[in-house]
Amino acid sequence: MKNLSGLMKQAQKLQSKMAEMQAEVGNRTVTAQAGGGMVEAVVNGRLELVSLRIDPEVANPDDVDMLQDLILAAVNEALNRAREMMAQEMAKLTGGMQIPGLF
Repeated sequence: MKNLSGLMKQAQKLQSKMAEMQAEVGNRTVTAQAGGGMVEAVVNGRLELVSLRIDPEVANPDDVDMLQDLILAAVNEALNRAREMMAQEMAKLTGGMQIPGLF
């Protein structure tokens, strides 16, 4: 029974550290670009798009498809970078142990 109590305390401690880490990482941002910097997306650690910059040169009404593709590419890459950032921070907490359902 002592081992179970100790395990529960460790789990609570890990949960507390994870909440702190998520709050801290949630405020960090990552940036990704597409089209040689023509479109830039900034995403925070909460996986929210916080900024999108589009160079006016790429805003051609005759080629909306290209603009849409550039926006998708920049946003998706920024989201991937934010996920990677969270995974790296989680690995620091768990010692690299993969715990299902954590991230």
